[in-house]
Amino acid sequence: MDLRPIINEIASQSDDFLDGVTDRKEARAGIAEFITMEYPQLNPADRKTVSDHVMAMLEDESFFNGGYAGHSFDDESEAEEE
Repeated sequence: MDLRPIINEIASQSDDFLDGVTDRKEARAGIAEFITMEYPQLNPADRKTVSDHVMAMLEDESFFNGGYAGHSFDDESEAEEE
């Protein structure tokens, strides 16, 4: 299954359903909830793939720069270690 259209759709709507969210854990939870509500047919592995890609897109778009320094680096620490 090509997940790119789903990933792109969720990323394009993220400004609406993540309005005011600057914490990465909260954003990931919001994305997971959105996927569950809008795409219940996805299996758990596909849900994780979609969530990971949407988070990466938000990072690339500097979505989380609205928070203060040190806001939540839990997700970042893994990426920096690679």
